[in-house]
Amino acid sequence: MAMARRVPQLVGLANRNRNRNRNMSFKSLDPSSSLTHGIHVFYCPDAVGIVAKLSDCIASRGGNILAADVFVPENKQVFYSRSDFVFDPVKWPRVQMEEDFLKLSQTFNAVRSVVRVPALDPKYKIAVLASKQDHCLVDLLHGWQDGRLPVDITCVISNHHRGSNTHVIRFLERHDIPYHYLCTTKENKREGEILQLVQNTDFLVLARYMQILSGNFLRSYGNDVINIHHGLLPSFKGGNPSKQAFESGVKLIGATSHFVTEELDAGPIIEQMVERVSHRDNLQSFVQKSENLEKQCLSKAIRSYCELRVLPYEEKKTVVF
Repeated sequence: MAMARRVPQLVGLANRNRNRNRNMSFKSLDPSSSLTHGIHVFYCPDAVGIVAKLSDCIASRGGNILAADVFVPENKQVFYSRSDFVFDPVKWPRVQMEEDFLKLSQTFNAVRSVVRVPALDPKYKIAVLASKQDHCLVDLLHGWQDGRLPVDITCVISNHHRGSNTHVIRFLERHDIPYHYLCTTKENKREGEILQLVQNTDFLVLARYMQILSGNFLRSYGNDVINIHHGLLPSFKGGNPSKQAFESGVKLIGATSHFVTEELDAGPIIEQMVERVSHRDNLQSFVQKSENLEKQCLSKAIRSYCELRVLPYEEKKTVVF
């Protein structure tokens, strides 16, 4: 899997305790002023003075940090940070901002340094891959429609045919979002055609897409792929895992959203959610709770990714601010 390309780099603190998460809030400016919100993330070798330099970079252009998160793992000598700030785009043009943060990243040999201004920068372009189950796909479409998800959906790709009278197709047609039905077989996953359809996207979302993407596909695509699956694995695999879990009397269910890698369902985790079930649940309410968790978990993972809250940490972990 390609780790999050647009993920931020963070900033360094002098005189701090080790292995500590820090959440710092700063005084807000007058909300009536015409200020714009920015986000900067930083991932670099640990050093004294990173936070000071970052603060100076923003303050010297008239900006103001509203909140900052810092993580320095114990005995790792690496530094992660995420900063929320406001600025006047007249005093600090977007191009100049990019140059300023580039100089900062060069000073500290940053592995990643990303700045994003949601009001000025294009939304992330995504394609959604789905199979027969609609719940995650429909939730993403509605989240896009009401602005909960800061993305532009370029198309929906599915290995399941949906009739013109279905809710999904009617919604997509109303909003001019293309729907591509690609019938797959064990011998032909149609990956070449999928690559053609998604070549201009920033990342992909698998909304209960029940096909395994090959390593060749992931390498050819080159950007991140975010997946969702229920938390009934590995105890209940195969057909109808919810029914298996219900009949086994489980008391806790969950959902996991993660990056896709060549190892099945083993990519770095972005978000997890759990909920209790009981003897009072019937199969219908059990399935409903499981599907609701999947929708919420996937939606939150996408928002976290778009808000630059997700950073790679070691080989199989993430830092999520």
